[in-house]
Amino acid sequence: MDCRMNVTGVSSASAMDSKPVPARLLHASPPYGHIITHEKWRASALLQSFKGSVKVIFEEELGVVDFCLADKTCVLYVSESDLVAGNSYRRKIVRFRNANSGLQAVVIVEKTRLSEQHFSELQKFVVLELGLILLPVSTVSEAAQLITQLVLGENKENPFRRKSASRLLEPVVLSLVQQIPGVGKVKAMLLLQKFPSIHQLSEASVHELEPIVGQATAQQITAFFHNQFT
Repeated sequence: MDCRMNVTGVSSASAMDSKPVPARLLHASPPYGHIITHEKWRASALLQSFKGSVKVIFEEELGVVDFCLADKTCVLYVSESDLVAGNSYRRKIVRFRNANSGLQAVVIVEKTRLSEQHFSELQKFVVLELGLILLPVSTVSEAAQLITQLVLGENKENPFRRKSASRLLEPVVLSLVQQIPGVGKVKAMLLLQKFPSIHQLSEASVHELEPIVGQATAQQITAFFHNQFT
């Protein structure tokens, strides 16, 4: 079996990915400040980057899922080596999407100088074709910060209650929307109030966007998605 080690120090053995995942694990809701993590991440640089800010519960039977958060949110991590190695990651992402029907599925990908040339293709596949949330990170440390933000981004009295699923993932989506030229945090938040997913935002017309961010930024947004996904 080909069992290579990627840049995060995680074994990518395919046999581990094919295990069925018990429903009780996928729908588990860890307590505030905790995540359920696949056992393969135990000695990884990513978990070391948490530096105690997040408590980890290890579990072997998570299939392709890497992390389970509260409120039925699951995370799949695509490393730099996964992206550079070829298109095999596509099948893994499809299994991830199919296994997590009814859950909130987030894909975190390492967008580095080495993997950047493959990112646009991945972005189109994950966001437009599969309708999942995709968040690029440049380093393992940045990934740890994002996951920590998802875990700790709620008040302690009612940590994971949201009026809608889209608001739960707002920190992740917000970071991605701010990558669009001309869109800062304020405009990104206004856009997400109207278009709560990247897929909806990508399909918005200039006419729909203009009342929210102005004509110039509206044109930049549509140009961004056109250039990225066509």
